[in-house]
Amino acid sequence: MPFFGAISDRHNYFYHQGRDKFFATRIEKHNSTVIRTNMPPGPFISSDPRVVALLDGASFPILFDNDKVEKLNVLDGTFMPSTKFTGGFRVCAYLDTTEPNHALIKQFFLNVLAKRKDSFVPLFRNCLQESFAEIEDQLSKNTKADFNTVFSDASFNFMFRLFCDGKDPSQTNLGSKGPKLVDTWLLFQLAPLATLGLPKIFNYIEDFLIRTLPFPACLTKSGYKNLYEAFKTHATTALDEAEKLGLKRNEACHNVVFTAGFNAYGGLKNQFPYVLKWLGLSGEKLHADLAREVRRVVNDEGGVTFTALENMPLVKSVVYEVMRIEPAVPYQYARARENLVVSSHDASFEVKKGEMLFGYQPFATRDPRIFEDAEVFVPRRFVGEGEKMLKHVLWSNGRETEEPSASNKQCPGKNLVVLLCRLFLVELFLRYDTFEFEYTQAGFGPTITIKSLTKASTI
Repeated sequence: MPFFGAISDRHNYFYHQGRDKFFATRIEKHNSTVIRTNMPPGPFISSDPRVVALLDGASFPILFDNDKVEKLNVLDGTFMPSTKFTGGFRVCAYLDTTEPNHALIKQFFLNVLAKRKDSFVPLFRNCLQESFAEIEDQLSKNTKADFNTVFSDASFNFMFRLFCDGKDPSQTNLGSKGPKLVDTWLLFQLAPLATLGLPKIFNYIEDFLIRTLPFPACLTKSGYKNLYEAFKTHATTALDEAEKLGLKRNEACHNVVFTAGFNAYGGLKNQFPYVLKWLGLSGEKLHADLAREVRRVVNDEGGVTFTALENMPLVKSVVYEVMRIEPAVPYQYARARENLVVSSHDASFEVKKGEMLFGYQPFATRDPRIFEDAEVFVPRRFVGEGEKMLKHVLWSNGRETEEPSASNKQCPGKNLVVLLCRLFLVELFLRYDTFEFEYTQAGFGPTITIKSLTKASTI
């Protein structure tokens, strides 16, 4: 039913069922993992909330076939925040692969990362050491530590230093405000896609306030200007590289802010809590196994190097398993570029040109017809022969076995994100034997509280 059907689906999605049950009940009702439904935010923010939902690992990968689907303005789904949030530009994440600027901007970011590859490990280890020192300090004063805030700061500091030739953001006009400025900027763009977790009596009030009209960009104008000026002033080497490729400097800078803030920081600030959550839930036996592997390899290799990280199969598998069981970005959208056929495990479905395809990634990567014990966190799932299953890990807007290029929409920082998660585990178990934690599930990911850290008993 138009309008009222979309609102009813939205209420079920956020308040009455929750997202997993929302999809699971519809799979059961229609006896199909490819269904039609509405997706938030719906009226009045989205002009058309209707989607064809792909809810298994067989149908989901069509979202990566750029010959069959387009990614024009679909990053956030059935609506797009105003370009005033990004200086008036449609940044790379909103561009389709057929648009000339897509290849140009994507290649710019691939070049930036390639030229800074040697700084990844020392730079992020420095950020990690500062972060663990802060957590230890909080524990000594309060008997608990706020993991999310500390590692949000670490994520922002790393990305800023990476793009800005090692410049510490605290030594710029941003001071210590960078993460909060980005959080506010993200909130006003993405609020219609989440719930604040308020008591039930406030559900419909919340729904009315954040999903009736989009928030105007003017609410974050001054904060975004501060971010833009900081990158414009200190990311000079990267922006010089952009100009050599043929990009206008101001457009390149807005893309850098978006990539560093929305894509990278926005993803990492959730990714590290997911890693720690599943690590904590797995218990001390896994912690001991990881500590032995990390310390043995680092000792054999004479330090934390790329080679050392490649020789830690358990560390690698744990990171991939976290990305499989609970991907930090659970949604993917695309429009049918032509009339096409989408196939699930059991059937095929006609989709008309222009229809919106929506993939719910947790159902694709926890597909029991692809993975054994799909709902269980299996730390060694991708060790040895298990590496063959990496083609079904899809967190990066592409298969883990594929690589980002200027001609596709796969995350340009795919390999960097995996590297940073491995480094996080390595630094954690070089310093500590185990830890105790608590977590609560929030709108965009788990909120982690560290209760204790047990210092490493062996080196």
